[in-house]
Amino acid sequence: MTLRMRFAPSPSGYLHIGNVRSTLFTWLWCKSQGGKFVLRVEDTDQERSSIDSVRAVLDDLKWLGLEWDEGPEVGGQFAPYFQSERKAVYREHTTQLIRERKAYRCYCTKEELDAQREALKAANPKANFVYPGTCRNRTDEPDLPFVVRFRSPTSGSTDFNDRVFGHISTPNSAQQDFVLMRTDGYPLYNLAATIDDHLMEITLVARGRDHIGNTPQQILLYEAFGWQPPEFAHLPMMLSAKGEKLSKRNGSVSVKEYRDKGFTPMGVLNYLVRFGWSSGDQEIFSREQLIELFSWDHVNKGDGKFDDKKFADVAFEQLKQPSLTSLADYAAWVKPFLALRGIENPDDALLLRAIPGVRERARTLVDAAHDLDFYFREPPELDEKARQKFLTPAAAPHLQGLRTLFESVSTWQPEPLEAALKAWVEGAGLTMKDVAQPARVALTGRSASPPLFEVMTVLGKPRSLSRLAHASEIAQGG
Repeated sequence: MTLRMRFAPSPSGYLHIGNVRSTLFTWLWCKSQGGKFVLRVEDTDQERSSIDSVRAVLDDLKWLGLEWDEGPEVGGQFAPYFQSERKAVYREHTTQLIRERKAYRCYCTKEELDAQREALKAANPKANFVYPGTCRNRTDEPDLPFVVRFRSPTSGSTDFNDRVFGHISTPNSAQQDFVLMRTDGYPLYNLAATIDDHLMEITLVARGRDHIGNTPQQILLYEAFGWQPPEFAHLPMMLSAKGEKLSKRNGSVSVKEYRDKGFTPMGVLNYLVRFGWSSGDQEIFSREQLIELFSWDHVNKGDGKFDDKKFADVAFEQLKQPSLTSLADYAAWVKPFLALRGIENPDDALLLRAIPGVRERARTLVDAAHDLDFYFREPPELDEKARQKFLTPAAAPHLQGLRTLFESVSTWQPEPLEAALKAWVEGAGLTMKDVAQPARVALTGRSASPPLFEVMTVLGKPRSLSRLAHASEIAQGG
């Protein structure tokens, strides 16, 4: 049987990185086993769902490289399945359950149930309200709003074997007659997910541990329909530093936030994959390595605390390693951030030459764009503090002397440039301190930059000489 797995987001906001972790594990297992990865948008909650959220989720998945393998074809690409377009399917199956007395119409109003809940709370504050089965055996069908409830068994247990947590057994006495369909005709999660997973032939469902409580209800539905349940794999939770459920309040949790911060897709995925999974002591992986190494055997059971600093460290390590992020990829990723600084369509050859000098210290693509900025402006933007400190009248003759010196250097590479400068400094009775920082500010506009002679090599001879001359004029003016 072909492995088929799915990611089923609810489009009620941003794509949460906790959901991305579940999606990543699903995608990796599908890729490693030659399976199919299905995307289904669970948009039955019409009040909370929005088309903008759908677009954002799809955009984030594509940015991460977690593409899905099937769906309705639109413009030569696969669109996701939408539950909102499948209401007739859910209604048909719900009618079947009612006809077979495996479900029933419940006419209890919200106000009636709230009153019962409050009465129970007043009598026993610690008691959990369970629907008392008021409409379970009703045979009349009044013309009133109703929900559809599942007729849950009251004895025995519902069992399943989880890929991560092993055998899980839930006493049926702990269940209640849960709601399948709301009064507006839209299905609740457990009904829609069960029907869709069966009809879409999903063989393994991977999701967060917080969904373990839904699984017995879904298995009961599978049994009621006479279907074979899929396998399940529930993943440990991502918690905040305080041990709470990760949320916007206690950390950056959306893919877009990390994208805007200048993280790369593999920087994000490298942190998330190690959150609940390991392969020895290896910390950083290529996409190909993850596909080859991932298995459920190495997924942990324990929840973990999200560490934003660790996230940033992992993303930086992935970004700076040439074996994991090629020059061409780095250039493609940094261009949008250069554009945000007003540098549109930078010279590709110059960009490729400049990147090696910044990638060892630029922790994000935002940092990299800042560090690369001076290469693409003529003249470079001058930091005012650096100008006042280093482009002084006393530095003007030194800068002009450097221009004359370097004009005579025939091999424009770091070693000959450095040798020429050292000889000139010694011959003129100067120190490197007298000339190095003024030269750096002249060439970059800043007091901190990649190594001076590497900067000159990347800029090239004409631009380097021009910047030294320009800075000498500024220094003369004080």
